[in-house]
Amino acid sequence: MGSPFTLTLANIFMWKWEKDAICGAIGPHEIYGRYIDDIFFTFNEPKAKIEAVIKKANAFHPNIKLEANIGSCVSFLDLLINNKNGILCTSVYHKPAAEPCVVPFISDHPRHVFSNIIQAALLRALRYSTTLDIFEKERRSIRLMLLYNVYPSRYIDTHFRNFFGRSLSKSSMIPFIANENQFLVMRNTLLPKLTVKERETQHRIAAFSFDEEIDNQNTKEKTTSSTTVSKQSKPNKFANTLFLHYTHEKRLHSLKRDIHKIYSEIFQNTIGIDFRLILGHRNHRNTGHELVQKRPPPTMLKPIPLP
Repeated sequence: MGSPFTLTLANIFMWKWEKDAICGAIGPHEIYGRYIDDIFFTFNEPKAKIEAVIKKANAFHPNIKLEANIGSCVSFLDLLINNKNGILCTSVYHKPAAEPCVVPFISDHPRHVFSNIIQAALLRALRYSTTLDIFEKERRSIRLMLLYNVYPSRYIDTHFRNFFGRSLSKSSMIPFIANENQFLVMRNTLLPKLTVKERETQHRIAAFSFDEEIDNQNTKEKTTSSTTVSKQSKPNKFANTLFLHYTHEKRLHSLKRDIHKIYSEIFQNTIGIDFRLILGHRNHRNTGHELVQKRPPPTMLKPIPLP
């Protein structure tokens, strides 16, 4: 909540804090990671020394107090990390109070929502599980969770086969993982692949670097020559496009196809056929959106002049 800059400011503050309070106390060979205010690091020293480091970090700033969870098995966000004789094993972490609830299959959502839930759960289990036994246990939990939320068994099996079939070799006749080697091949194939959010982040970084490079080149050209280069405006790729939106309902599953068919029949041999028609859908507003207005009208935000 609050200003959009709050999270950025908090990260800047935590970066300065961790640099002075934590990073200097752990060795360069240790593992350290932080997500906003959740911290994980390894420490190959006695427990008393770890507690001394945490106590010193708590005294660094009055507003930052760490609640430490020290042991050979700890959780970090949704990841459970277990130290087995110096080897770190990971699995999906489920909070004790967590309920096995996802979007129910009988809910009036677009069909791709249900398939995405299955694909995302399997992908997370595969990336987090270090062994086949851990993955199989999580896969069974995913299946039970889906059955609990009224997903048909045949629907679950179909998407499970699609997931394993895409990841394994095309010559494989078995859609499921048969042994540890297949699991490792599948995991090593999917681990380097970026998630949607990671791709978006890299795209923003690349776009920023490209713009910065262009600006530097323009600056150099201006210093060596008096020639000015005017930027050409980008063409609008949606110039000849019509957008239509409708509220999604299960009974209207063929509405997109019907609208495209009617549009083609009505505007055939006219100038309207040159326009591209794009149809999109919106979900139904839930009770929270219907009853709660997060932002008041602009007229209420204007200051009232004093008499």
